Amino acid sequence: MNFPFYIARRYTISFSKSTAINIITGIAALGIIVSSMALFVVLSVFSGLRDFSLSFANETDPDLKVNNTVGKSMLITPGQENQLKHSKNIAFYSKTIEERVLFSFNEKQEVAYLKGVDDAFRKTTPFEKKIYAGQWLKPNTSQVVIGYGIANKLSMGLFDFNNIFEVFVPKPGKGAIENPEEAFNESPLTPVGIYAINDDLDRKYVFSDLGLAQELLQYQPNQVTSVEIKLKPSASEEETTEELQTIFNNNVTVKTRAQLNDSLYKMLNTENIAVYLIFTLVIIVALFNLVGALIMMILDKKANLKTLFNLGAEIRHLKAVFLFQGSLLTVVGGIIGLSLGMVFVLLQKKYALIMITPSMAYPIQFETLNVIIVLGTISILGLTASWIASSRVGKSLLE
Repeated sequence: MNFPFYIARRYTISFSKSTAINIITGIAALGIIVSSMALFVVLSVFSGLRDFSLSFANETDPDLKVNNTVGKSMLITPGQENQLKHSKNIAFYSKTIEERVLFSFNEKQEVAYLKGVDDAFRKTTPFEKKIYAGQWLKPNTSQVVIGYGIANKLSMGLFDFNNIFEVFVPKPGKGAIENPEEAFNESPLTPVGIYAINDDLDRKYVFSDLGLAQELLQYQPNQVTSVEIKLKPSASEEETTEELQTIFNNNVTVKTRAQLNDSLYKMLNTENIAVYLIFTLVIIVALFNLVGALIMMILDKKANLKTLFNLGAEIRHLKAVFLFQGSLLTVVGGIIGLSLGMVFVLLQKKYALIMITPSMAYPIQFETLNVIIVLGTISILGLTASWIASSRVGKSLLE
């Protein structure tokens, strides 16, 4: 195999006598360089966008969330709490209540989720770090922390004692309602903080003390809708899930952060695959130039091939010459394009060459997996294109 590779290397680094072949080969090489660079840059951009999108989930969702399998709420016994406290996998746990209710302020209404949280919530989920104005609520009070979107919709601020911020929670029960005024549990609230994350979350939650939420929903002191878990650094999600099922007698559903954001993960993965396939198609189009250049090279070197054939070279060796030549062009072009792409990604990460806003650089992430994907894609497609072109070499051509 040294003989075909030697000739292929000579053909690759030397110019043909035909200017047209040199131009087509140059265009093919340039197409491989640009397409491989583009593929790597786009994959790195989507990696950055994925990490940027998931950063919101990482900062607002717990590692694990436990909900009752049947019904909205669940009762936690002192024995179960004791097991949670002494678990080798659980660092912290927080009891929470979520219910969709009506909020009113200065004759304006907004439907959102009232989320009652205990004092341990700040340890399980770093929501407190997203406070835009004010402070986090204090336990055993009527203080609440609202989202920026809700505050904007109701045109409200903090510590506004001239207007009352109220919550209306439907009373549990059956049958017709005779007096609409008695259909709701209501309570005045004191906004002490505003959080800002993204548009969806900013319009979703109003955080209150767990006791206040239990009182409004007429829950028992040990009745909650979910338990949020923060794992220890060395803990396994699978092992902890099994432990939680044992603690709660297999009557709960345990979801990981990825499962809590299942639609987001699916959307990001689908977009990533779609972009990869689109830019792979661009590479395939660019490799058509490589096939054309190799076929023209075969025709240009026809006399040399006939001489080699008469000297005893086999057809498979002659085919291997152009298979190696196409593979060399593809691999070298792919490495050059990949190197240029890596330089661009590193420069963007360090110097923020492209900005989304004056204060925010376009997110981009360097990942080894993307390097492997680009090299693998270029190599496989280049080898296929080279094999298609080299198959033109046969006895009928030489005769």
